[in-house]
Amino acid sequence: MGKGSHYGKKGEARKFDPAFKGPIYDRGCTDIICCILFILALLGYFAVGILAWSQGDPRKVIYPTDSKGQFCGQVGTTLEKKPLLFYFNILKCASPLVLLEFQCPTTQICVERCPDKFMTLVKALKSTDDKEYYKQFCKDGVDMNRKAPEILKDGLCPSILTPSKNFTRRCLPALETLKGGIVVVGNKTTYMDDKGENINATDLLEASKKSNVVVEARAVAMRIFEDYTQSWHWILLGLVIAMLVSLIFILLLRCLAGIMIWVMIIMVIIVIGYGVFHCYMQYASLKGEAGSDVTIKDLGLQTDFSVYLQIRQTWLAFIIILCIVEVVIILLLIFLRKRILIAIALIKEASKAIGHVMSSLFYPLLTFALLTLVIAYWAITAVFLSTSNEPIYKVFNTTECPYSRDTCNPGTFNISNVTNECPDAECLFAFYGGETIYHKYLILFQFYNLFLFFWCVNFVTALGQVTLAGAFASYYWAFKKPDDIPAFPVFNSLGRALRYHTGSLAFGSLILAIVQVIRVILEYMDQKLKGAQNKCAKFLLSCLKCCFWCLEKFIKFLNRNAYIMVAIYGKNFCTSAKDAFFLLMRNIVRVVVLDKVTDFLLFLGKLLIVGIVGICSFFFFTGKFKVAQDVAPSLNYYWVPILTVVFGSYLIAHGFFSVYAMCVDTLFLCFLEDLERNDGTVDRPYYMPESLLSILKKSNEGLKTVD
Repeated sequence: MGKGSHYGKKGEARKFDPAFKGPIYDRGCTDIICCILFILALLGYFAVGILAWSQGDPRKVIYPTDSKGQFCGQVGTTLEKKPLLFYFNILKCASPLVLLEFQCPTTQICVERCPDKFMTLVKALKSTDDKEYYKQFCKDGVDMNRKAPEILKDGLCPSILTPSKNFTRRCLPALETLKGGIVVVGNKTTYMDDKGENINATDLLEASKKSNVVVEARAVAMRIFEDYTQSWHWILLGLVIAMLVSLIFILLLRCLAGIMIWVMIIMVIIVIGYGVFHCYMQYASLKGEAGSDVTIKDLGLQTDFSVYLQIRQTWLAFIIILCIVEVVIILLLIFLRKRILIAIALIKEASKAIGHVMSSLFYPLLTFALLTLVIAYWAITAVFLSTSNEPIYKVFNTTECPYSRDTCNPGTFNISNVTNECPDAECLFAFYGGETIYHKYLILFQFYNLFLFFWCVNFVTALGQVTLAGAFASYYWAFKKPDDIPAFPVFNSLGRALRYHTGSLAFGSLILAIVQVIRVILEYMDQKLKGAQNKCAKFLLSCLKCCFWCLEKFIKFLNRNAYIMVAIYGKNFCTSAKDAFFLLMRNIVRVVVLDKVTDFLLFLGKLLIVGIVGICSFFFFTGKFKVAQDVAPSLNYYWVPILTVVFGSYLIAHGFFSVYAMCVDTLFLCFLEDLERNDGTVDRPYYMPESLLSILKKSNEGLKTVD
C-alpha cells in the first residue's frame, strides 16, 4: 500500500513549512457561537444564583426546626437561648412516616437543655420544684396547676421525660449498650409510662434511630470531626511537608532527571516492599491471639474500624494487594525497559522546559483559585436553592381522622372543622416545600446549577491546559534554546487563549459536561433501582454506566490533545481535535507505549511522594515515633488524619506533576510533528534535543536511519 493511501485514512502528514516557528501569533477568534452560548449560560447562572440567594434560607440547614417551623438557637430571636430540639414522644419516631417525610409525627419544641432524669407529668405536678423543672419541656404558656389529663389532652406537655443527651442539636435518649447487647437508658432496661405500660429501652433505641435515619453514620461522623479538631494542625503540617517534598522532587528532576527517575523507580519498589514486610509482621504477631482468626465477613460492618486491624485476614488482604502491585510494577519495568529510555529523555526535556519556563510551576495556583471559586459558587447556590422552600404544615393525630396528613394552617387550625372532628389532631411542621411557579421549577434550577458547575470546572481545566501547552510549545519550537524562547510565554499563552479561543474551550468543556451529567443521571437511576428486582434493567444500566465512563475518559484524552493543537495553530476545536486524533493515529505505537510509559513514570513519582509522607504520618499518629509520642494527639480513629494527609499529599503532588504531564504531552505532540515536518537535513533540521535524536538514531547532519 502506498504512502499516500496510508495517510489518507489517518489524515495527511504535516509538510515542511519554513515559516513555522511554533505557536502562531496571527490568529483569529474560533468557535464564536460557543463563546456567545457560554457567556449567556454564565449570565443565566448568575441569575439563578441571585434568585436562589433571595429565596433561600441556610438557617434551615444550620438550625433544627420546631413544630411551628421556628429555628432553635437562632441569634436575634426568642429562641436564641434554646438551641436544642426536644421530642414529646420519641417512640412515634419509629413510625414509617419518618422515612417518607423525614419528620416525627410528634410535637417538637426548642429547649435550653435536655432532660437528665426520669419523671412523669403526674409525679411532676405533685411538687413545686418538679413543676418548674418539667415546665421547661412544655409549650410556652402552659398552666402547670391544671390536671394532668387536661394538659395531655391539649398536647401541652409530654407524658414522661427520659434522660437524654444532645446529639446533632437534638435531645435523644441517653442509651447505652452493656455487655451482652443489653440496652439501658439511665441504668434501666425498662420504665413505666403514665398508662402503666412497661416501655423497653430497646424500643427507645429503635425510635432514636428512626428520629435520625442516619444516626449511626452521624455518630461516626461526630467522632471523625472530633479527630479533625484534635489533629488539624498536624494534618496541615503534613500537607506542607508534602508540598516541600514535591517541590524538592521537581527541582531535583530538573537537575538530575535520569538519576531521579531510576531512584524513584527503585524507591517505589522499596516502599511497597516495606509495606509487604510491615503487613506480614503484623499478620505474624496476631498468630495465636484470641479473636484474631475471625473473618471480615463474620465481623460485618463496624463503626470502630480499628477492630479490623486486630484480625489476621485484614493484614493478609493487605499483603496480597501490595504483592500484586509490586509484581505488576516489576513486570512493566522489565518489558518496557527500552521505551523507558525514551520516556526518560522526554522527562529530561520537560525538566529543561520547566526550568526555562519556571512560571509554569505557579500556574496551578491560578487553576486552584478558579476551581475553588467555581466550587464555592456551586455549593452556596445549591444550599440556597435547597433551602428556598416554604414550611409546610400537616395534620398529625393519634386516632383515626379523615384529615390525617392533610396540609393545614397553624394560624387558623384551632378554629377549623378539623379540631371538631378530630379533637386530638395537631397542625405541626412537616417539611419544606411550596406550590408556586418558582417551587415547581426548583428541580430544574438545581439541575442547571449542576450542569453549569461541570461546564465551568471543565472550562477552567481546559484554560490551564491550553495555557501550559502554548508556553511549552514555544519552548520546543525555539531552535536556539533559550535565546529563541519568547518573553513571558505563560502570560502570552494565557492571553491568546482568553482572547481568541474562549469559544473552543467552551465547546470542548460543553461536550465533556454533557457526558458527566448523563453519568450523574445514570448514578441517580441506579440508586433508585437498587431495591428493584428487574435484573435486565440493572444489567442495562450497568452497561450504560460502563460505556459512558469509557466515553468520558476518551473525550478527556481527545480534548487534552485538541487543546494542544489549538494552542499551537489557533484553529477551531473540531479541526484541532481531528488533527490531533489523526496525528496520534499515525503514531499509534508511540502513543500507546511511549506516552503511557511517561505517564506511568510520573505516576510512580506521585506514588513515591504519597508513600513517604503517608508512612511518616502513620508512624507519627500511631505513636511509633518515640520522639513524637508525647505530642501525638489522642484520637478515636488514627486513620482519619493519615488518610487525609495521604489524599491531600496526592492532590498536591498531582498539582505539581500535572504541569510535568502537560509539558510531556505537549512536547510529545510537537515531537511527532517534528518527525513529520523535518528530516534532519540542513534545510529541514529537527527541533528535538540531541538526547532524543541519539535514542531514535537520527541526526541533524542529513543522515537518516530506520526508526
